[in-house]
Amino acid sequence: MKALICGAGIAGLTLAGRLNHHGWDVTLVERATGPRRHGYMIDFSGPGYEAIIAMGLERQLRRMASRVSEFRYIDNRGNTTVGLDYDFFVKALDGEIVSIMRPALEELLRAALGSGVDLRYGLTVDRVSDETAVLSDGTVMKADLIVGADGIHSHVRSETFGPESEFLRDLGMHTSAFVFEDRDVFEQVRSQFVLTETLNRQMGLYGLDDGHVAAFTVHRTGDVASPDSAREEVRREFSGLGDLADRALSHCPPSREMYYDQVAQIVMPCWTDSRVGLVGDAAYAVSLVAGQGASLGIAGAYVMAEMLATQRPVSESLAEYERRWRPVATEIQASARERVVEIFLPKTTRTLLLRRWGFRAMKLPGLHRLMVGSLFPKGSHSIAELSAAGRAQLRNI
Repeated sequence: MKALICGAGIAGLTLAGRLNHHGWDVTLVERATGPRRHGYMIDFSGPGYEAIIAMGLERQLRRMASRVSEFRYIDNRGNTTVGLDYDFFVKALDGEIVSIMRPALEELLRAALGSGVDLRYGLTVDRVSDETAVLSDGTVMKADLIVGADGIHSHVRSETFGPESEFLRDLGMHTSAFVFEDRDVFEQVRSQFVLTETLNRQMGLYGLDDGHVAAFTVHRTGDVASPDSAREEVRREFSGLGDLADRALSHCPPSREMYYDQVAQIVMPCWTDSRVGLVGDAAYAVSLVAGQGASLGIAGAYVMAEMLATQRPVSESLAEYERRWRPVATEIQASARERVVEIFLPKTTRTLLLRRWGFRAMKLPGLHRLMVGSLFPKGSHSIAELSAAGRAQLRNI
């Protein structure tokens, strides 16, 4: 069986590795000319962590993770308004959480690819028909399976299911991420998550193990399209948030060297059509504010691969993947829209103070598991249950 996957991000790499593990020949194409260098820090837990364990990659994950000892908010004078030992999160999730840069997670998954995966950079899928796919270099490929793992702006999705405007739900925010080197800033955020406690905008800084500092920003905006200059937009929106923020802004790279995009979700009535399927952000982007995008990308790809490992026709296996995985993804999407957005990026001082008191309450015995569970939902079914139950059902048909 032959598979063509568009997008060598977290979901695409996971799916390629698992399909090859099950005996598929896989061609994996990626628009970028090489592995991505830019991205933000991820609190990685939940169903994706379970999938990493199932794939035998937990040791590698922990080796590549960044050490974090503290999580804290600061005001514009640099004073800590609320702080927590990171162990609160670790203990509440039974140790199944790590902090890792997104490019490092992709590196881990690339290293796990088998020899049956043909990874090609600088290419994408231009057209999809009933029997073939045409790549951007003109190559015509026949495949038993075509998967769009090409992110929130998926071209495979547009080709097969309709224009992006039908499925994209803008959440009214833009986000950016970049990495810089500044010894003084690094010493102030070493092994920490440091976040500005501000209304309608937030900057986060993380001290990485190699001495660099990773920065991310998110701010509310009425503009859907990205600005002509992401660098100038970030510097304008985040100046004046304090010395640490201003120092980080002085290192903001040119627009082409930083990650910048709108914060949005993808909400679709169907993720699969015959031999074409979608996975990760292409199908069910939950957005930055949900904090589970990487986890859901890996877990969804794992479930899809396990369904395709059966002897059932590809179209039926894809439908079973969607039936099993859709409730998990859509529940987290809904939670992000209805509850998490306002807490993640408060519009009012009242909400900001409620969030501050909520984090302080986590120090009380018995409350930390409840509150951490609301921030890092795992779902009602484990990855093993979702995969094994699906395979058992298929055997009984």
